[in-house]
Amino acid sequence: MNIKILGPGCANCVNLERVTREAVTTLGLDAHIEKVTDYAAIVGYGVMRTPALVVDEQVVLSGRVPTAAQVRELLAPASV
Repeated sequence: MNIKILGPGCANCVNLERVTREAVTTLGLDAHIEKVTDYAAIVGYGVMRTPALVVDEQVVLSGRVPTAAQVRELLAPASV
């Protein structure tokens, strides 16, 4: 599984990365997590509000920081 955190590196981006790593660990997923800070790349995903979460090249969340439980719900279907 390939997960990307899109954002300029703000506090919300750091929080999204933290809860995403927590969710990946809790679910026991084999995932590569990458930070994307390049604005052109972020816009290339169609994201206008950061932070955003991309799972296997699909934007699953943007514009807010979810809880770890919410990220687990987003990642669980992709883990099957």
